[in-house]
Amino acid sequence: MTDEQLRVAVVGAGIMGTDHIERLATRTKGAMVAAIVEPDGSRAAAASALAPDAAVHARIEEALDAGGVDAVLIATPGPFHKAVLLPALEAGLAVLCEKPLAPTVEEALEVLEAEQRLPAPRIQVGFMRRFDAEYAALESLVRSGDAGELLLLHCAHRNPSVADTYTESMTITDSVVHELDVVPWLAGAGIGAIEVRAGRRNRASRFADPQLVLLELENGVLADVEISVNAGFGYQVTTEAVFERGVAEIGRAAGPIRAQDGRVGVAEHRSYTTRFAAAYDTEVQRWVDAARRGGIDGPSAWDGYRVAVASAAGVEAQRTGRRVEVAPQQAPAFYRP
Repeated sequence: MTDEQLRVAVVGAGIMGTDHIERLATRTKGAMVAAIVEPDGSRAAAASALAPDAAVHARIEEALDAGGVDAVLIATPGPFHKAVLLPALEAGLAVLCEKPLAPTVEEALEVLEAEQRLPAPRIQVGFMRRFDAEYAALESLVRSGDAGELLLLHCAHRNPSVADTYTESMTITDSVVHELDVVPWLAGAGIGAIEVRAGRRNRASRFADPQLVLLELENGVLADVEISVNAGFGYQVTTEAVFERGVAEIGRAAGPIRAQDGRVGVAEHRSYTTRFAAAYDTEVQRWVDAARRGGIDGPSAWDGYRVAVASAAGVEAQRTGRRVEVAPQQAPAFYRP
């Protein structure tokens, strides 16, 4: 497929799916939106305006039966991922699946087993922070050893607000899930145990918020994650890394510093779609390039499974108030380089 465009079916036309449709249609080289899969008619129509040549279907099976699709980008809510992943794998298509791979460990394992019936991995999981320039620079600093060994990570994940359908457990499965991937990637070790603490509740929240999540890495690095989903002021994701000989920080708001009416400040993001816009662009482009070669170039389904295991431990720690150990995970040979 080196000379032909990758024909992508985007499944889900909500905020994330629409963002990806616009990205594929306008900024991604070597790919086109061949199909949009969305059961909601109004959403499908709005998304179709961004990619007028794309076929519109209500179900993934309809898109696969119609043909003309080389790859699938899944942007539905997590509980619907398996229902798209399994038929896409059966068709042998390349897949970019937004996080999480699946909402439960059991479903994630089922997806792994289905993928391992193929000759090679075909699923890339959308943990886009690995493609963010600041995260990549921090990971390079850790690997270089220029500041000595990494000792601690202080992370914050703040949303201005969340929908009424957002539940307390989703602070782990939908929000901290990103740290459950990127913290081990930065530290170079898996998660050994998780603890979750909550103190005074934000009165804008229906549940305990903010919360602190403590991650114990298998190499002795500790990471604390502040998750605050009703912070009000904007969308902010930061990380401070403490080394033997220094400190590095990423994620602070950037842009023009404005002084007016007795105040000095800089604008903050209001959504992940702008905070990580460049990371999403890089992620999708690298996935397209790899899919055209028959591979992946990013977090695999195995990475998604490990995060599912850690998420389950995090939800248990949140529910019980206890420290919960995470069993070590050994990747099957299928997922080893």
